[in-house]
Amino acid sequence: MPIQPRTLILFDYDWDALGHARAAAGQGLALDRSGFDLFTFPSNARLAWFDMGRYVETLVQRARLRGWQAVTSHHEQFGALAAALLAERMGWPGTPVNAILACQHKLYARQVLQRVAPEANVPFELLDAEYGAPIPSGLDYPRFVKPVKAAFSVLARRVDNHSELHRHTRFGAWELWVIRRLVEPFERMVRERLGAQVPSAHRMLLEAPVQAEQFNLDGYVFNGQAHPIGVVDAIMYPGTQAFMRHQLPTRLAPAVQARALDVARRFLAAVGFTHGLFNMEFFFDAVTDRLTVIEFNPRMASQYSDLYQRVLGVDLHAMGLVLAHGRDPATAPRASPTAGAAASFVYRAFDSAASVRMPDATQQRAFHRAFPDGLLFPYPKSPGSVARDYKWLGSYRYGITHLGGLDEADLQARCEAASALLSWPAPYADTAPAPADHPAATVPHSPVLHGLGPVRAVRVSS
Repeated sequence: MPIQPRTLILFDYDWDALGHARAAAGQGLALDRSGFDLFTFPSNARLAWFDMGRYVETLVQRARLRGWQAVTSHHEQFGALAAALLAERMGWPGTPVNAILACQHKLYARQVLQRVAPEANVPFELLDAEYGAPIPSGLDYPRFVKPVKAAFSVLARRVDNHSELHRHTRFGAWELWVIRRLVEPFERMVRERLGAQVPSAHRMLLEAPVQAEQFNLDGYVFNGQAHPIGVVDAIMYPGTQAFMRHQLPTRLAPAVQARALDVARRFLAAVGFTHGLFNMEFFFDAVTDRLTVIEFNPRMASQYSDLYQRVLGVDLHAMGLVLAHGRDPATAPRASPTAGAAASFVYRAFDSAASVRMPDATQQRAFHRAFPDGLLFPYPKSPGSVARDYKWLGSYRYGITHLGGLDEADLQARCEAASALLSWPAPYADTAPAPADHPAATVPHSPVLHGLGPVRAVRVSS
């Protein structure tokens, strides 16, 4: 009896677990999963011995036994690269390995962007110091500092002087071990694929800070042609670089969306990105009419898939599965929109001395009864993990909810009601507590949205 063809999903957690289960049921696909959760013990203990090459070889050996015919992953740290490597070995459709590496190596990506779209780049330089080493003198400030390879905005923040940069780059032995174990699998692939001349990913990148509103262009490339899906607004807690909510529809003018699309097309072609979903994060300053790329993510922004499905009827996870099997994502199943506006609401604490209360079972049941369409993700953590969040991220993200509404006003009203059930402050500028003297302050953001709609033009992130 022949083995049923199956699709392998790597590092499938949170939004991805929900999205893939929904999309696979809609397409009648059978899924297998592999990988571990970086944020949950004891699963994350596997980080101690994780080797990317050995992991992929194990999957190669299992592929034919399990009947896998495709692989996909939208996991930034390990999954997207591992999926590309496996697809390459098996001759399956996938994003080229070098394109993944080029996007995720933030210095390399800046260098490519400078060649093909310098008008959308910012001044940048490599911090010439290993982790924990003395900071060179003579640097210009302020600067925005971030790891050459990282995810989830870890260790990314603005520094205004030498002492701030020095403090930001001091790590304990355990922190250094974690950072190195997270980066080393990527570093080995960079050495092998991009060459020894590419600077080490075990470094920090310095950029000129930008004060502007932030957006995300999501799209896909099929047969070498880039196509848009839409634009999501990333709205910050006032005076910080910390996300307060991600919202559809966008308020960004169609002409600016088209400019972002043009920049994305040039960059993706330059790095050889010929297949797959992508996400481009960018700033737009309406006063100066300046569009500036933050970074390219060579995978879906999974947090946005639910938003697109609610507002546009487009399922990004379904598109990802279709792409994994080498088919045009335009053929992926669509549904009727259920909301005029939708958002991913991010609940944060900025005061390390403040206590955060997780909703109990009664509150969670009340949330789901009142908002059966809502998604709730509480993130309880140990005191040590919370302290590391404050150091590495400048805040503690303790929860996320997803909701839809008839329009923006209805969405806000529903969010405020849902937040009250959870005993959490609603993530709106007029209701959320503004952090005082937050160390990552750099990106003021207006909470007002105008709903100008998604990109529709043909062409090509979270």
